[in-house]
Amino acid sequence: MSSASGVRQGIYQSRLARRIARWLDALPHPLLACEIAPGYVAAARWARRGTGLDGFAVESLPDGAIVPSAVETNLTDAAAVKAAVGRAFARLHAKGQELALLIPDTVIRVFVLHFDSFPRTASEAIPMLRWKLKKSVPFEPEETLVSYMRQAPREEGVDIVTGLARMRIVREYEMLVESAGMSPAVVMSSTLAALALLDDRRATMLARVSGSTLTTAIVRDGVLCGYRCTELASDWPRLTPQALLDEIYPVAAYYQDTWREGIQAVRLAGLAERTEEFRRPLESELRCPVAGLLATASSEGRIASPVRPLAERQLEALIGWSMNRGG
Repeated sequence: MSSASGVRQGIYQSRLARRIARWLDALPHPLLACEIAPGYVAAARWARRGTGLDGFAVESLPDGAIVPSAVETNLTDAAAVKAAVGRAFARLHAKGQELALLIPDTVIRVFVLHFDSFPRTASEAIPMLRWKLKKSVPFEPEETLVSYMRQAPREEGVDIVTGLARMRIVREYEMLVESAGMSPAVVMSSTLAALALLDDRRATMLARVSGSTLTTAIVRDGVLCGYRCTELASDWPRLTPQALLDEIYPVAAYYQDTWREGIQAVRLAGLAERTEEFRRPLESELRCPVAGLLATASSEGRIASPVRPLAERQLEALIGWSMNRGG
């Protein structure tokens, strides 16, 4: 399957899309998923029936082996990453199978765009999106993979969630799993997968740290209301509550101005044992409950028992994928 179709299907597979597009069941739902992140490679396999976790493997990566970028080569130590991918699949005894490939958020730029009207066919829609976003991404249109989905608009017209990525960067990640004899059927950014863990019956913000990258997303009633991916001045061990607040506050303010209501909950991911250190300062400033993503999802009964070993390893993207694929 081509990179273009892989990225397109990845975005369509999000929980948000499931609520508004009934034809999702026609898309691939691989039993295997692999997340490639700056510090680790993690792979999991689910049973063919039910929500059972058939096995998972996590392999650490040397510092700096992956430097996520939308433009430049990501694999600074390709041999180390390739070896880790190979070991993870060997531990699962997996070969020659399709999988969902979850890659760093920095690689796939995500935009929520509003149109008065929007073409019904991809042959018309994709050139329009390329033209509209050509000044928003640092690579040429002919190098760009484009995927999109419609979602309920906040006003008259059409809202389109659009993902763009540079083809050769996506291929770096695809070739890693292909070298282990696997076939990427779905490509998705890690945070888009993790959004399935949010309870979006109210306006909820997710702030997810991965290495030195922060991704902030707001969801409400099955709609992606805001999305921002930024590079932090330091990675999470040195991140301060004030520095995190400075990054997420513009997204919260944008939501309040656009939707005329404040966010009602914040969920944190990627901070591990430091989550509590951030909770109280953020609650004080944002004036809403703040809690860890996985802890909240678990207490609310939205993490099935079979995948709790993934929660213990803070693998929220893989858990999200298992929810996206419908168990």
